[in-house]
Amino acid sequence: MNWTVENMPDLKGKVLVVTGGNSGLGYESVKAFAEKGAEVVLASRTMEKGEKAKNEILKAKPDGKIELMQLDLGDLESVRSFADSFKKKYKKLDVLLNNAGIMMTPYFTTKDGFEGQFGTNHLGHFALTGLLMDTLLNTQDSRVVNVSSGAHRNGEMDFSNLQYENGGYKSMKAYGRSKLSNLLFTYELQRKLEAANKNTITVAAHPGVAMTNLANHLQGKFLFIILTPLFKRMAQDQAMGALPQIRASVDPQVKGSEYYGPDGKREWKGYPVVVPSNEASHNLEDAASLWEESEKLTGVKFEW
Repeated sequence: MNWTVENMPDLKGKVLVVTGGNSGLGYESVKAFAEKGAEVVLASRTMEKGEKAKNEILKAKPDGKIELMQLDLGDLESVRSFADSFKKKYKKLDVLLNNAGIMMTPYFTTKDGFEGQFGTNHLGHFALTGLLMDTLLNTQDSRVVNVSSGAHRNGEMDFSNLQYENGGYKSMKAYGRSKLSNLLFTYELQRKLEAANKNTITVAAHPGVAMTNLANHLQGKFLFIILTPLFKRMAQDQAMGALPQIRASVDPQVKGSEYYGPDGKREWKGYPVVVPSNEASHNLEDAASLWEESEKLTGVKFEW
């Protein structure tokens, strides 16, 4: 049987955080959770876009519980501020959906000097998860969901040039590394939770090929214009693309370290099922090195 939003359990009494909840897959996730009665914290880099998304969802679900909070994952000060504000307001966190991301951007550095894609897609979420871990651990059967990508298969870890400090930056290569980092982080966090005998689990998901605004900065480029018609035929809409991360977030049958993606050919489109990730994502040495480096760079240590 195909899993859809109709299979979602009742979420009344649950608190969920969705990063990048103002558009794309995040927007669809916030909408689905709110419709099932959850209290959803919509974390958005810009409050204006977040307010617009919140109002759109509430038009269809006037009694929905959506709290808008500012979060810029490319700024550790913003991440810390978000975590502090969240913990002042909430005493529990059932699901942290680390959805926000950027894709194939030209080289830039975050406010803290990190390579942009690695800093936003991995380090920002690593820090956020660590800062909210005490609340997650105090919530029965809580979970962390990290959104990766099929592009993790193009990623390679090179700890001697992790953030392209020594050159060699290519946007797709850096994106693949950030998405591989999401999976290495997922599996290492699950191992640590199990070792500490905690009931919080960590899982991952990817959307396949979905029509979102993730690659907006590429618009106008020759190759993007040429390939767009083909891409539209290959892709599914963002509501379908969001199903793997929605299922990973709320399906009671989900187990730690599972990875959800579309069930179609090459995992490009379809309904959400457990899918495999590549061998590199299960490299224990790389996972340990990435964890150590992430703690050093962000200054965030996980407390068990």
